[in-house]
Amino acid sequence: MSRSAIHDDHHATFEAVQQSAARIRAFLPAGAAPSIALVLGSGLGSYADALSDAKGIDYAEIGFPQSGVVGHAGRLVYGRAGQTSTQTGVEVLLMQGRVHTYEGHSLQTVVLPIRALVAAGCKTVVLTNAAGGVGEGLAAGDLVLIHDHLNLMGDSPLRGPNDERWGTRFPDMTEVYDAKLRATAQQVAKRLGIGLKTGVYAGLLGPQYETPSEVRMLRGLGADLVGMSTVPEAIVARHMGARVLGMSCVSNLAAGMSGQPLSHEEVTETANRVRSTFIKLLDGIMAALASSD
Repeated sequence: MSRSAIHDDHHATFEAVQQSAARIRAFLPAGAAPSIALVLGSGLGSYADALSDAKGIDYAEIGFPQSGVVGHAGRLVYGRAGQTSTQTGVEVLLMQGRVHTYEGHSLQTVVLPIRALVAAGCKTVVLTNAAGGVGEGLAAGDLVLIHDHLNLMGDSPLRGPNDERWGTRFPDMTEVYDAKLRATAQQVAKRLGIGLKTGVYAGLLGPQYETPSEVRMLRGLGADLVGMSTVPEAIVARHMGARVLGMSCVSNLAAGMSGQPLSHEEVTETANRVRSTFIKLLDGIMAALASSD
């Protein structure tokens, strides 16, 4: 049996999600009540090292599907982020990596971790990713705040019977990415002197990178970023009433824009290059969220 066949039984039924949520709560230290979930994309998993009072658990132990992609460690880490000399920081649950539909999973399997984290008490979900740059003026290494997305995956994580205990059958997507969270992120970036652009993220199925013609199509549709994750997670987080903040690290310029062939190695190399800046920005955002509680 293939890896994907083994792991695609992690279907996000209400019962499966509640079971994972219960395992998450059991894993937490006594008295812990994290309200923020943070998903780290390709090459960004080392942010877990910046947490204080950190404690980790493998995805398999909490019923999460596991990725076979380099840069996705497959661990959930609890800790405090944004800690300073005057602040204790904010409790977070941090996902080191995610699974993708291109690995053979259904979208319902892909979003099980987000549903479980929200069910476990996380009211804010921060989604990060490494993305291709499509929009004008973007360069490898840029950090971009997602203000909207295009779901071009050909499917929805909400397809199938709707469980009203999670949310309505037809959830509104006018503001998927919370305006107040985006304003906070921009204020923090400005204070820290970190460039933070904004853009629209297009989610595609993958795993192949886009052709130059597809990139021209995406630009015509208004996309600035393109990747193979984030969109289904954002959809279910909003379905369950959580607030969402999304950020991309531009890992490379999309096909036909740089004259260079695309590779996953370039993705991880760029993420490694901007890691310290990205961690500084995330810490600043977490500290701001802690002070606003």
